[in-house]
Amino acid sequence: MGRCSICGKVAITVAKVLGACAGCIRNRFEEAEPLIRQAHAESRKQFGLPITPPKDPDGIQCKICVHECCVKVGGLGYCGLPLGDRTRARVSWYYDPLPTNCVADFVCPGGTGCGYPKWAYRPSPEWGWKNLAVFYEACSFDCLYCQNWNYRLTTGYTPRVTPSELVRAVDYKTACICFFGGDPTPQLSHSLASARQALKEHEGRIIRVCWETNGCMSATLRDEMVELALRTGGCIKFDLKAWDNHIHYALTGVSNTRTLENFAAVACHAKKRPEVPLIVASTLLVPGYVDEKEVYSIARFIADCDPNIPYALLAFAPEFMMSDLPHTSTSHARRALTAAKEAGLRRIRLGNQHLLWEGDYDEIM
Repeated sequence: MGRCSICGKVAITVAKVLGACAGCIRNRFEEAEPLIRQAHAESRKQFGLPITPPKDPDGIQCKICVHECCVKVGGLGYCGLPLGDRTRARVSWYYDPLPTNCVADFVCPGGTGCGYPKWAYRPSPEWGWKNLAVFYEACSFDCLYCQNWNYRLTTGYTPRVTPSELVRAVDYKTACICFFGGDPTPQLSHSLASARQALKEHEGRIIRVCWETNGCMSATLRDEMVELALRTGGCIKFDLKAWDNHIHYALTGVSNTRTLENFAAVACHAKKRPEVPLIVASTLLVPGYVDEKEVYSIARFIADCDPNIPYALLAFAPEFMMSDLPHTSTSHARRALTAAKEAGLRRIRLGNQHLLWEGDYDEIM
C-alpha cells in the first residue's frame, strides 16, 4: 500500500518508490518531478550507473541513441557501457523452441506460418524449429519495473563477444533471431553486424531477423534495422510504455518523443510487406499508471499510422523497484482491451494472461 505524497491518496496502485499517483504525475508534474528524479537516482546508484546522461564538455559524443552522451574514452554512458570499441558486446543467448512466447507470436511466421513458403518453413506454427534469443546486457532506459533487471548484477562479468562468436550459435534449425535485452539499442551496431554475417553464412534459407526494443535509437540505425527486417521476414517490436510523457518519464526516466518518432517512421514501411507484419507494438499494463486512458491514446496513435498494426497488451508482474504493486487485474485488462478496440485497432491480443489477478485493486484498500 502506497501513499501519494502530493494529494495524499492511499492505494495499492501507488508505487512507494515514486511516492506519486498517476493523476498527480500527469497534472501536478512540477511537484512530482523531484520524487521521480529521486526514484531513478536510487535505481541507478545501486549499480554504479550514471544518474543522468553524461555531458562532459571534454568528452566524445555518442550518437547511437536519444541521449547522445558525451563521455571521455573509457567513461560510462547512461546505458552503462564505456565509449569505445563496440565490435564486441555484452551479450548472452539461448534457444527458444517455436512457437514461443514472443510478443509477436500471434502474427509472425514462427507462431502462425504466415508468409509461407517465402518467410516460413511451415504453413502453420513452426514446430520443430527454434528462435535464437539474443539478450544484450545494457539499456538506454531506466524502467523502475524492469522485468530483466538481474542482468545488471553480472554486468562486467559477462564475456564480450564478437559477431562471429555469436553467429556460431545459428544452426540449421534456427528459423529466426530476436535481439532483445535490456535493450539492443546501445549495442545495435553489433546486432546489425551479427545479423548480416548470419545471413551471409546461411544464404539461401529462411532466417528472420527481429528486434524487441524501446525504440530510442538514431534514425540511421533505425533504417538499417528496417532494411534487414523487411528482407528477411522479420519484425521490429516496439515497447510503447506510456503515452503521457510525464508518466513515461516517471516509469522509465526518459522521454517517449524519440520512440514515437521512430515508431511512426517504421510504420511507413509496413505496407511494403503486408503478408508478414514489419512492426508490432506492445504495452505493459502497469497497475495505477498505464490505465485505459494511456492505452487508448497509444492505440489511437498506432491506428493513425495503420489500424492493421498488431498490438499486444501484456499483464504486469511486480518486479524490481515496483515490486509492491499488484499484478494486472482482469478488470484492468478488460478495460484496456476495450480501449484499444475503440481507438480503431484491428489486431489486438492480451498476453501473459496467466499473470492476471482475478480481482480488483479497490478490493484490498
